[in-house]
Amino acid sequence: MAKQNYTQQNHRDHRRYLDMLKADFIKRYDENIKSNSTPSDFDSIKAIGNGAYGEVFLVRNKTSFTYHAMKVVEKEIVVERKHVKHLKLEKRILQGVQFPFVISLEDAFKDNVYLYFVLPYVAGGELFTYIQKYGSLSDHLSKFYASQVTLGLEYLHHCGIVHRDIKPENILVDINGYLKLCDFGFCKIIKKKTWTLCGTPEYLAPEVIMSRGYTFSVDWWALGVLIFEMGAGYPPFYASDPSKLYEKILDGVYKCPDTLYPDCKNLIKLLLQVDPTKRLGSLNSGVYDIKRHPWFNDISWQSVLHQRVQAPFVPIAPSPGDTSNFPDIEQIKLKKGSKCYYEQEFQDF
Repeated sequence: MAKQNYTQQNHRDHRRYLDMLKADFIKRYDENIKSNSTPSDFDSIKAIGNGAYGEVFLVRNKTSFTYHAMKVVEKEIVVERKHVKHLKLEKRILQGVQFPFVISLEDAFKDNVYLYFVLPYVAGGELFTYIQKYGSLSDHLSKFYASQVTLGLEYLHHCGIVHRDIKPENILVDINGYLKLCDFGFCKIIKKKTWTLCGTPEYLAPEVIMSRGYTFSVDWWALGVLIFEMGAGYPPFYASDPSKLYEKILDGVYKCPDTLYPDCKNLIKLLLQVDPTKRLGSLNSGVYDIKRHPWFNDISWQSVLHQRVQAPFVPIAPSPGDTSNFPDIEQIKLKKGSKCYYEQEFQDF
């Protein structure tokens, strides 16, 4: 990548571009989109993931023969956990977002038992798989990935969205070598502060653990943890006992491996500031401070945004429906229901 320092003018130009994208997001977010699709429009090929609320399947559209990822969520579980409102919010955010490094909704519908989210199938699999496989990533590759996560978070924050669950398991590697942020289950639109305790323990920011009101700063903390984990192969704060883990996070004490470049260590230090008011990304200049940090000096932000940079690593996926980059998991059989459950709760889904 060519040597380039990110300037204030670059930043102003990009902000104008984000203003346009935000207007598009608001328009799509407010649309009440109704789908005529049904589960029978798709052939289910294989379960490729599972989470707290349901399963993710690789499916193929019977008409177009295109492959998609289908997230299937059981209504009963959502109602039991009192997450109906949040699931509807997740759907609206997913239908609203449109950005190169963020997953977006292609279709959504329901049947008697389940809710269905149809998403693009990203055949490269999770970033987590590659960190596990290779132990750690090169500085060059970590920087390439971190630049896209930074741009993705900048876009989400500009739209008022805090992600709250940035981690390698929620970042997919596309077959062109570029990333997609996914899993918007903890996303929220905020105007000032929010207080909910949610996220993945190793990636939680101190202000979340302390139950203090927090803002977008939690995502910049998570970026620091992610950069550390990509370069080291393990997160900066770890303990099998959650209370000990939280103590370490609140102390903010960690040790970088010698293999990390000095500029990378410095950026991590500035992102893993326990006090969110001193954290890079949360200062007066916002994300500009991150993008102009010396570690990113050889990143051309415009070239990355428009995917003009040759990816340092491209996953092997011999065919559009290849699942070899996803771990083998137990294949779940979906339930059938003769009556429509929780019709009222999900009437506007």
